[in-house]
Amino acid sequence: MKPNESEDSVEGKKADPQRKEGPEVYAINRGRSGWTLSRRSLFSAAAAAVPRRAQAAVCAAGAVASADPIRVLAISPDGRLLASGGDEPSLVKLWSLPDGALLKPLNDTDSIFRAGAIAFSPDGLLAAVGAVGDPSDFAIRLWSLPNRTLLRTLAGHTAGVDSVAISPDGHLLVSGSSDDTVRLWSLPDGALLKTITSTLNDVSGVAISPDGRLLAVGGEYDFLELRSLPDGALLKTLTPPVPDNSVLTVAISPDGRLLVSGHYGNVINLWSLPDGVLLKTLNSSAVESAAISPDGRLLASGGGDTISLWSLPDGALLKTLTANGVNSVAISPDGRLLASDGAADGYGTITLWSLPDGKPLPVCLMDPADRSCGVLAITYTIAGGTYTVPASSPIPTGATCTCNTVSGFCGGGCPNVYFYPN
Repeated sequence: MKPNESEDSVEGKKADPQRKEGPEVYAINRGRSGWTLSRRSLFSAAAAAVPRRAQAAVCAAGAVASADPIRVLAISPDGRLLASGGDEPSLVKLWSLPDGALLKPLNDTDSIFRAGAIAFSPDGLLAAVGAVGDPSDFAIRLWSLPNRTLLRTLAGHTAGVDSVAISPDGHLLVSGSSDDTVRLWSLPDGALLKTITSTLNDVSGVAISPDGRLLAVGGEYDFLELRSLPDGALLKTLTPPVPDNSVLTVAISPDGRLLVSGHYGNVINLWSLPDGVLLKTLNSSAVESAAISPDGRLLASGGGDTISLWSLPDGALLKTLTANGVNSVAISPDGRLLASDGAADGYGTITLWSLPDGKPLPVCLMDPADRSCGVLAITYTIAGGTYTVPASSPIPTGATCTCNTVSGFCGGGCPNVYFYPN
């Protein structure tokens, strides 16, 4: 609805509650002269400020970020973009940070893939996505950012790609797969450089050291591998003290001196690098994912219904955060924000937390196409872009309201709900 339009004139503009379109693009800025769209910041998405009270109300009403469980999160090197992927087929969603605006996704409509791993290049101009779930498609996809163009698919793995990492110079991509191999690819051309048959089953985690010379590999067997780069030669095998604890996630500290491995048996091991000496074992709740802060002083681990914050290098438990169905955690480059995925009635959710205090932020990441019953949202267009905010949020001057309805399914389905902003 245009700002000068009456409610009567829009009474018939009712969007189809079953439509599955997501918003397409962009970012809105507020300056001294009012609300404007900055094309230069479309990708960085300096979005319109949303009143915290309205935002919190929408979050409390059950807004969701995905119709299916989310498996992986990644934050861009500039900290302005969050990528989420999982069981929702054929796309990776992009969100601006810290406001949580939904942007145009990475979408490959010509295939059915599910994201098992996501990595950004150091310059933020490339995203690599590993596919899992569909036996017909285990390719790695390379997207150009910010135009979200699919550059190429890297085929070769014969099982799900559960981990990807890009070297600090941006010239090497490492992928780990359930086919028991680690593959090295050159970037940006995507040429396969080497295939390494790992001594581990089901490679579930790969991490590259800050100097780009060391690769840590974790998998189904108890052991971890340290390999040299770029040749991939095996340097050392690390044996955890507790047997039968498969490695689920690995991370290397920013100074390259500490390796963190999270294990199936609710254990986190801290290893010194490059020698691979075990420093400490932490007893944790479930550990599906781990992330280290940029200053190397904080470790966040997530799994099950818990996120744990630990100090490094001593491994003292600082705080435990209550979550729901955590598969992935990610820390922003400035170390002030933690993103975690979760679950709510089968839907995927994303929560943002402040660091180091671990308080949930009043920001709601919501996809109107996948939202739960009872959540109100406004979708409007301005200067050729589309933007979605919770109900009661301000609309920029000159914007046209294009969708004032809530869709979703609650038992027999949701009735249409219409909201006309003042």
